[in-house]
Amino acid sequence: MDSTATDRFDISRFEASRNRLASLAYRLLGSAADAEDAVQDAFLHWQGADRQRIKVPEAWLTKVVTNLCLDRLRSAQARRERTVGAWMPEPLLDGDPMLGPADTFEQRESVSLAVLTLMERLSPLERGVYVLREAFSYSHAEIAEILDVTESASQQHLHRARRRITAARGRGGEVDPASARRIVAEFLAAATSGRTERLVALLTDDATAISDGAGLTEKLLRYDTPQRIAAVARAGFKPTAAKRRFVGGTPAIHYAVVNDTPAILAVVGDQVFGSVTFDLVNGKIATVRGIAAPVRLVRLTEAWRQHEPDAPLIAEW
Repeated sequence: MDSTATDRFDISRFEASRNRLASLAYRLLGSAADAEDAVQDAFLHWQGADRQRIKVPEAWLTKVVTNLCLDRLRSAQARRERTVGAWMPEPLLDGDPMLGPADTFEQRESVSLAVLTLMERLSPLERGVYVLREAFSYSHAEIAEILDVTESASQQHLHRARRRITAARGRGGEVDPASARRIVAEFLAAATSGRTERLVALLTDDATAISDGAGLTEKLLRYDTPQRIAAVARAGFKPTAAKRRFVGGTPAIHYAVVNDTPAILAVVGDQVFGSVTFDLVNGKIATVRGIAAPVRLVRLTEAWRQHEPDAPLIAEW
């Protein structure tokens, strides 16, 4: 095989792993844009390596991407960005290949916005072990090789990561899709009609709402009582001419699944202007997350343009 043919073959081997590597990077970083950058950096490492000496390309690439991501998490810039209270995971539409494996509950939960947020409490090594084990089912021996730690250390990191996430998560479990859609539709109907009592009834007693303020605030907005959340939802979902001018048209409100979580999307034409996701517990809403900063909706909008949506919950908001 001549050098040109070899290069084409090696590029095709990398491309065959791209989606899996992107899914790994996204889980580690919580950002689709950063995940794409990490995978591209890994490609440059791949091109510069002596590939004839790489016996198992998949394992080699996994190690490179994982460590590139952990280096990003350890960087001073990342620490600043993630501690000022303005960081949220980037939402992805159901079916996006970057969401990766979804065969088990643990795999699906590991990519939820709730768990991606909770992983911010972990050290980079704990985060790496947790993702490799929970989402990709690597053995502790394989993880030890990827992260240059002992098997015992890998087990300890996983134990601490699981304990911290479980303690903070506290609740959870599978949610029936039909029930999830019904609850979200009821929330939307109550919010748009201003029925505060019905909104409060749909929320758990310890419900929390978090918003990025459409990227117009430096810190996330947080609301911690059902009454306050209901008031904010009623104000936020009330259609006004000013809001329509802001988004450049009359949005349609669609039900969607985002990061394996029920959601509603505000869409004008083929542009997503807002995503609201709902964590459900025992038939009630425990957490509401509003994401409308344009930089966080780039990939979701791209996926939406390839998506065949159901009829909107509200055709003209």
